Amino acid sequence: MIRSPALRHRLRPPRVHDAPLGRGETLREALWNRPPWADGLLARRLLAGALTAAAIILFLRGDPDADRMSVVVAARDLAPGHLLESSDLRVVDREAGALPGGAVRDPAPLIGATLTGAMRSGEILTDLRVIGPRLATVAGGAPDARIVPIRLADTAVADILRAGDRVDVIAAGESDRTAAQQARTLATDAAVVLISGSPGASPTRSAERVVLVAMGAENAAAVAAASLSTALTVVFH
Repeated sequence: MIRSPALRHRLRPPRVHDAPLGRGETLREALWNRPPWADGLLARRLLAGALTAAAIILFLRGDPDADRMSVVVAARDLAPGHLLESSDLRVVDREAGALPGGAVRDPAPLIGATLTGAMRSGEILTDLRVIGPRLATVAGGAPDARIVPIRLADTAVADILRAGDRVDVIAAGESDRTAAQQARTLATDAAVVLISGSPGASPTRSAERVVLVAMGAENAAAVAAASLSTALTVVFH
């Protein structure tokens, strides 16, 4: 079908020859005067924006096909040395590939356990976060390691001890000997696991502070026996 020049003029807006590309008195004229490469650039930008939005949605959503596992997390903020109760724990589902080693799946064994460090609400509990055989092995550096509770002769020393410190455990001997002769090293390179109570407590509370130390089984027996009748102290590494 052949259209007359007048009809084509009515259907198509006149090109503004003296206006820069992409400009015109009306929006229609501006679109008509856009450069040839503008359509391709706009399409690429729209596609890039759509791909970016899709990537963000997929990242926030996670992998729907990923294996999930039930684990125990802290139900609230918990302090070091806290005795865990059922109200302190809750079970949630997490992606199996993102779980730390030793993550606890059943809350029952944790009831009554002593927490070795502070935890934030929602943090996953592992076998190293409570006093137990696994913690003794890792902290003591030996398969037969044990955790021994001791009270120090100088309670002020407990105020400066921190979990993770490496110490030697020293016992006093008979009182009729010199100080050098009295000292006996019961364990070397032992690991401090936990100090009960809090620094700066009252004298009565300071006397009750207990230091948990991990060491080999043989040294642990000697320290435990000596703590019943002998004043103990530690030497820092």
